[in-house]
Amino acid sequence: MILIKPVITNKSSINEKQNCYTFFVCIKSNKNQIKKEINKVFGVTIKKIRTMIYPRKDKSKYTKKGFLYGKTIRLKKAIIQLKENQKIDFFNQKKI
Repeated sequence: MILIKPVITNKSSINEKQNCYTFFVCIKSNKNQIKKEINKVFGVTIKKIRTMIYPRKDKSKYTKKGFLYGKTIRLKKAIIQLKENQKIDFFNQKKI
């Protein structure tokens, strides 16, 4: 599965008015694979895809047992711009 989940934030909801949708995708996937998967799942045509990879970050927190250290996972985010007069409705589609 290439698509992990859609990103629903304030900024991404503003971009929906310009036909741009944001998804977390698999790190090893490329733009062609993402394009085919979006077309297969939602049945829309894509105008442009932009991808970005977020690196791992160090995290620490203080608990009763002392400091706990860890790392976050690497993420790849894809911003997909659709052609005019097309829309993705996340709440009426099947789950990804």
